[in-house]
Amino acid sequence: MSTDAIVLLKEDHKTVEQLFKKFERTGDRAHATRRRLVESIIKELTTHAYIEEAIFYPEAREAVPQTEDHVLESVEEHHVVMWMLSELAKLEPTAENFEAKVTVLIENVRHHVEEEEQEWFPQVRKAMGRKRLQELGERMAAAKKDAPSDPLAVQSAHA
Repeated sequence: MSTDAIVLLKEDHKTVEQLFKKFERTGDRAHATRRRLVESIIKELTTHAYIEEAIFYPEAREAVPQTEDHVLESVEEHHVVMWMLSELAKLEPTAENFEAKVTVLIENVRHHVEEEEQEWFPQVRKAMGRKRLQELGERMAAAKKDAPSDPLAVQSAHA
């Protein structure tokens, strides 16, 4: 079953939010669990940022030129997140700043998701229409397999 681009991105958002909530429920001594959750968060957010930047943002920017500022802001938010993810990939869960770094990551991503879903996605949906979003969603779903595993390989990491 195909899904449109915005539905696909919202599903990604839900997946990441579930990982965030699991992390927030872990105890200070759940080092192995926290490491596994952070590895999953890194994978999900890296893939998500990759398909947004490579496919969705350029198409949305073309369809809704007045949202150019939102796209530019989103890329900058991705930049910060990709660097945080790269730091978390190397940071031991026992490090004194591990939980703090994850907390700041979660806050940044939640803010980003809220802006996209509340302010931007409705404009893009209206401008693109169902058929174009379906086609875009299919391209994005297929591109997930091409996503890098290293957050610093995502375009915004070097923007």
